Amino acid sequence: MPIYEYQCKKCELVFEARQKFSDAPLTECAECGGEVQKLISQAGFALKGGGWYDQGYGKKKEAPCAAAGKSEACGGCPKAANG
Repeated sequence: MPIYEYQCKKCELVFEARQKFSDAPLTECAECGGEVQKLISQAGFALKGGGWYDQGYGKKKEAPCAAAGKSEACGGCPKAANG
């Protein structure tokens, strides 16, 4: 279940509430009874490291040219012939 942040308009208390997506937003402050407003806050979700992006969507790595570093280009290697 997601955690939503609310702020009371009367006492300015900021609090969190764990609610279902289908639950109606809270309307009343538990401390003073004032009207509350749902806040927009940053999600705590991050993808780090290699994993799915590198395996499925990352740039394809080209195999190193066999003629790299040699003075003569090999006949069938477009990299060595162009560069």
